[in-house]
Amino acid sequence: MIGIRREDKSRWEARVPLTPDDVRELGSRHGVAFQVQRSDIRVFPDADYAAAGAELVDELDSCPVIMGVKEIPVEKLSAGKAYVYFSHTIKGQPANMPALRRLLELGCTLIDYERITDDQGRRLVFFGRYAGLAGMIDTLWAFGQRLRWEGIDSPLAGIEPAHRYDDLAHFEREIAAVADAIRQGGLPAQVCPLVCGFAGYGQVSQGAQYIYDLLPVEEVPPDRLADLPPRRDVCYKVVFKEEHLVRRRDGGRFELQEYYQQPERYEADFFRYVPALTLLVNCIYWEPKYPRLITREQFRRLYADPSPRLRVIGDITCDIDGSLACTTRATTPDSPVYVYDPDSGATTDGVAGRGPVVLAVDFLPCELPADASRSFSQALRPLVPALDQADLGKPLEQSGLPPELQRATIVYRGELTPDYRYLERFVRQG
Repeated sequence: MIGIRREDKSRWEARVPLTPDDVRELGSRHGVAFQVQRSDIRVFPDADYAAAGAELVDELDSCPVIMGVKEIPVEKLSAGKAYVYFSHTIKGQPANMPALRRLLELGCTLIDYERITDDQGRRLVFFGRYAGLAGMIDTLWAFGQRLRWEGIDSPLAGIEPAHRYDDLAHFEREIAAVADAIRQGGLPAQVCPLVCGFAGYGQVSQGAQYIYDLLPVEEVPPDRLADLPPRRDVCYKVVFKEEHLVRRRDGGRFELQEYYQQPERYEADFFRYVPALTLLVNCIYWEPKYPRLITREQFRRLYADPSPRLRVIGDITCDIDGSLACTTRATTPDSPVYVYDPDSGATTDGVAGRGPVVLAVDFLPCELPADASRSFSQALRPLVPALDQADLGKPLEQSGLPPELQRATIVYRGELTPDYRYLERFVRQG
């Protein structure tokens, strides 16, 4: 018996780990029984799960395995159960150490989607692409609104935030007209050349680029940014990789693995590209050991210019006080952006004011909940029968969990597994 819990972290969180269609298939083909906790915000109605063969319940007390999406409140954890969700604990995040500590105390098992990987370490189950899709839609909306505030008419003014579209197909139909308007009537001369820079090239960036590429786009390398012609019928795109973000302190050649393993040998080198950008979409994985992309002092320098080009920063990674100094707080879909004052560091909701407009929604895939859930569920579905049949009373290596799920098991029967024992010090500090 597997339980699917209702999401309660945010009223915006309508995603699910398994869709009704996949629940039906897992039940009919593999005999997996489901209980689904009733919810009035889930993107798929309770009735769809009932029609798929699941039992609707108010509580999941009888389920040994409980699946969700976002973090589970500490007070809702129960002794001895196995939980499968995004725990956001692998970096020792302080906010989630109480939950990790409670899982250990209760003798629980924790399997984290973020750590489900293949033998080469590649993630198998993720929402990252949909963070990129929704984040880019919201970034284009913010840009259109910023231009309107500046008194500049543009074809982008009609774009809405992602959550206002029925689904991705709805947005694709709407953006086609925007693309045609750019080809035929051109972009405002005041913003040309329009350049959107993407920091990173993984799943999140690929999702963001997919949206941007629905416009008439020409991709250029970073070294061409200084001399782009101000064409009005094209939106330029530039993708920044690690070698564009940093340089070796001793002037030597960039080595990717060395940068990952010994980042102290490198220093930031990204800011030289920033003045040429109109939009910056941040999609990189970042930790404090790496240099920042843009510091607070660099923002001051950039906006000392009375007419800076950079209007909007779509910080899809949303690392607070992380790679971008402007990301000082997270936002929500109903108030997704603020203007960052480069002198004081203060923020003001909306698009008006001096400084960049910053998009910092920290759960962007929830803005496309149906599409995101279908993709996630399809990737997760093959692992569910083994999860249902596993004997979690045996040692982990004998439990019947496949390697993908064993690698993702952070806590097993109340103990940190060997790969995650480094978290002990964070649990003690929390």
